[in-house]
Amino acid sequence: MKFDPSFDSGVLIKRYKRFLTDIRLENGDTVTIHCPNTGSMRNCLFEGEKVWFSVSDNPKRKYSRTWELAQTAAGHFIGINTGRANALAEEAINNGVISELQGYQSLRREVKYGSENSRIDILLEDSDKPNCYIEVKSCTLLEQDQGYFPDAVTTRGQKHLRELMEMVEQGYRAVLLFVVQHTGIKSVKAAAHIDEDYAKLLVEAHKKGVEIIAYSAELSPLEASLVKSCPVRL
Repeated sequence: MKFDPSFDSGVLIKRYKRFLTDIRLENGDTVTIHCPNTGSMRNCLFEGEKVWFSVSDNPKRKYSRTWELAQTAAGHFIGINTGRANALAEEAINNGVISELQGYQSLRREVKYGSENSRIDILLEDSDKPNCYIEVKSCTLLEQDQGYFPDAVTTRGQKHLRELMEMVEQGYRAVLLFVVQHTGIKSVKAAAHIDEDYAKLLVEAHKKGVEIIAYSAELSPLEASLVKSCPVRL
């Protein structure tokens, strides 16, 4: 996806109250921008380093700027806006990038499913094969050359794994897709040191037939796209 207009840049001062971030613009002004990430953002907050943001012309918004990318001292880009993960996944499926998810007639987003009142991120349907339920997770945590998910305890993520296992039991196809939004991550692993229950459920889900795949994003202030498969270590 191309960003039109491309993102503007500033320097990170601090993130606070989850949804707010102060940055310093290139002209020296300090402004507050919206942070569209409810997670811990562990290893994504580099005070004094460059950040990139989009600007909305919606007059109803209190904060017109939205934090989109962080840039590390090593030059890696990190996708801060987790809301873009589903759009990246949909685009990659439609463009044939994700080979494991081809051959379906239709794609729908945010469809109700499961016994725990969830909405699946992407549902692929075809008259000749079982439905394919795809849960999308944004992976941004890099520690000691290893990518991890989650970056905080996630009861919601645990629920989604149970829902996917339920779909397999009902005869459908279920896929957990990690969208890797950190250009320094080369492989993905469950963060057992952060959420042991999630790590155990991920192994159980895999054993019960849930497919677990990951695709890496190419990120820049101009555009973003999923470009290649990324190994998942179970």
